[in-house]
Amino acid sequence: MFLGASAVSWAFLAVSLIGALFTANAFVPVRRIPALFMPSFFGSWLTAELALHHVLWQAIATFVFIDFGALAGFPGWAGLIITLGSWIGLVALFSDGRRARTTFASALSGVDTVRETLRVPRKQVLLPFSKKRHGVTVTRDLVFRRVAGVELRLDVVAPAEPGERRPAILQIHGGSWVMGDKREQGWPLLSHLAANGWVCFNANYRLSPGATFPDHLVDLKAALAWIREHADDWGIDPDFIAVTGGSAGGHLAALMALSANDPEYQPGFEDADTTLQACVPIYGVYDFTSRLGENRLPFWYRRLEQQIMKAFRDEEPEKFRRASPIERIHPGAPPFFVIHGDRDTLAPVEEARYFADELGKVSGAPVHYAELSGAQHAFDLFCSPRTAHMLVAVLKFLDATRAAPPSAAGR
Repeated sequence: MFLGASAVSWAFLAVSLIGALFTANAFVPVRRIPALFMPSFFGSWLTAELALHHVLWQAIATFVFIDFGALAGFPGWAGLIITLGSWIGLVALFSDGRRARTTFASALSGVDTVRETLRVPRKQVLLPFSKKRHGVTVTRDLVFRRVAGVELRLDVVAPAEPGERRPAILQIHGGSWVMGDKREQGWPLLSHLAANGWVCFNANYRLSPGATFPDHLVDLKAALAWIREHADDWGIDPDFIAVTGGSAGGHLAALMALSANDPEYQPGFEDADTTLQACVPIYGVYDFTSRLGENRLPFWYRRLEQQIMKAFRDEEPEKFRRASPIERIHPGAPPFFVIHGDRDTLAPVEEARYFADELGKVSGAPVHYAELSGAQHAFDLFCSPRTAHMLVAVLKFLDATRAAPPSAAGR
């Protein structure tokens, strides 16, 4: 051996501590230390959703170190104990993901299952750049708007078999309003819905700092108007279109649902019908006004003012109020299914709880809230057990909402 037993033992202990640090960070991600905030987010996100993958790499490392004599010294045995403890934590994280099924069942209690079975066949999970999967077709890069020298495009994920009067849904990508693309997000959900009869649209919109709010929202309302105009082309029911999105996409989805037919956000197409029949915001942002206090690090508020709103909250509070879904709640809101993780460090879960609670007090339509134990921001980018259960739950909510009489669905 090129290393002595003592060196191997210490090296194993160091690697074990690194693995345990990832596990511990997944349970208690850093929220208030700016320098550690983003590294902690990425570490906790990857560990929580890929817990068994971490068990695998730690197991491989452990066997290699033991084979090289790591247990010949006390540090090696300490490393082994630490690694075993890390594995226990990782299994607990994996179990949290599996228990999402119970969380969703509780959130949707009383919602009738429309289909005989609601399972997620693996062959129906579409990867972002795939052309097709069993029973699903993808049409890419259709131009729905030309504005400010930019052609805005959307993708369509639809059942392979033609049909008529099918329900539709618009997916909005996240990315802090400054980045992201339709090719990157929402594909597990869209492919699952399409495989079960839904026609799904995944749209781009102008991004900041080039765009200033409400440009993002206006673009998406234009996408919704385009979808209704082309309903016959895609065999969809223009009277039932839902919206979903994650993070900034969740914020924009909620705003779309709460600001239907508002001429302020429909310049040049004021007469277009921009009502929505259901909304599923996932780890969304619901407050630009700090109604619940300064619950984020200062850099978030600086980005919001400098790049997205291009205004100061203390000077133009009304702009931030109108951009906040929590400030736009009204009795005529469509049915909502709010989904959020309790360990989300980018979009605090307290906001989602408050939004769902206040909306439920006011709205004449059903409001469901699922708070997922152990889930970080952007959890659904992985086809993890938690994501699989979410696909089933969202389909159940949407199917039941469409099947409900107009009064029960808030229409």
